[in-house]
Amino acid sequence: MSPVAARISLKTPVLAAAIAVVLTVAAQGEPLSYNKDIRPILFDNCFACHGPDSASRKAGLRLDKFEEATKANKDGLAAIVPGDLAKSGLAARITTQDADDLMPPPESHKKLKPEQIATLQRWITEGAKYEPHWSFIAPSRPAVPVVDNPAWSQNPIDAFLLKEMKAAGLTPNPEADRHTLARRASLDLTGLPPEPALVEEFVKDAAPGAWERLLDKLMASPHYGEHRARYWLDAARYADTSGIHFDNYKEIWHYRQWVIEAFNRNERFDQFTIEQLAGDLLPNRSLDQQIASGFNRCNITTNEGGAIPEEYLVLYARDRTETTSQVFMGLTTGCAVCHDHKYDPVSQRDFYSLSAFFNNTTQAAMDGNVQNTPPVIP
Repeated sequence: MSPVAARISLKTPVLAAAIAVVLTVAAQGEPLSYNKDIRPILFDNCFACHGPDSASRKAGLRLDKFEEATKANKDGLAAIVPGDLAKSGLAARITTQDADDLMPPPESHKKLKPEQIATLQRWITEGAKYEPHWSFIAPSRPAVPVVDNPAWSQNPIDAFLLKEMKAAGLTPNPEADRHTLARRASLDLTGLPPEPALVEEFVKDAAPGAWERLLDKLMASPHYGEHRARYWLDAARYADTSGIHFDNYKEIWHYRQWVIEAFNRNERFDQFTIEQLAGDLLPNRSLDQQIASGFNRCNITTNEGGAIPEEYLVLYARDRTETTSQVFMGLTTGCAVCHDHKYDPVSQRDFYSLSAFFNNTTQAAMDGNVQNTPPVIP
């Protein structure tokens, strides 16, 4: 759109009326949230052409980053001018009557609803505040809602549930009977149905704290660690075979047992983390701590004759880096193997800097087609 067209569209009666509406609405209620209210609209309608993918980006405009969206172009115009709806090109393009300038363009088969336009306009008027992905925002403890049925709400979580149920026009079901509660708790904590004797004990326990005592008994069961470990071992890519070539048997069950026991003794998560990432590097390390570092040995291996050792050593380091990032950081840093991450603040340099920590193993590139691939502890 030319600067002239932009100035004309910014002065249309439609936009002028919209500004008046937005200013009125903005004076009411809490400010809009970028992550909750704005990003979904931009993602569905704008990011395909003005998002993180440089290959498909149009007009050099990127709307997913504040610095880019508010930067003036060669004509001195910016898509977003925080607090100034009349000078924001985005506001003009989503309200113009000119089909050639309208965004999203008609050929995209996307069309903003009036309420979405009003939301974007209000957001710009409020200052167009961006937010990082919710996982990068430090959590804060919200105030517990005041509910009109405090007898049903037995803990703070119940209060939040009750508030949302009321907003949705729902009412809570009556509390389940004790046989059902015992079954649910057992399946959740151990993955197994409860022992009949344990259920009857809970049903007959009329003293306060019966529910807590049932949970304590279930978490004291060795099956608790077995059940919880299943999820962890999936994330740690645990397997009893090498994974490539002949897919030979790989004896690493000692690590699996360590994870089970760590859950059963309720090991602190910080220690749980340290021992798995670097148990073999700790001063005065114990045998258990060295076994814990088997987390780094769950990677797939090969002994194929045509394999290039240096290539596989790089792949092993990459595997450990990606797994550690996913498990402990909740990040898909693997995207940065080939390029800067498009959606998370992780550069390609970051990835290979992190991978350097996993490039000092004494594990050979070839597993030798043996079940105990060196280095091992007899």
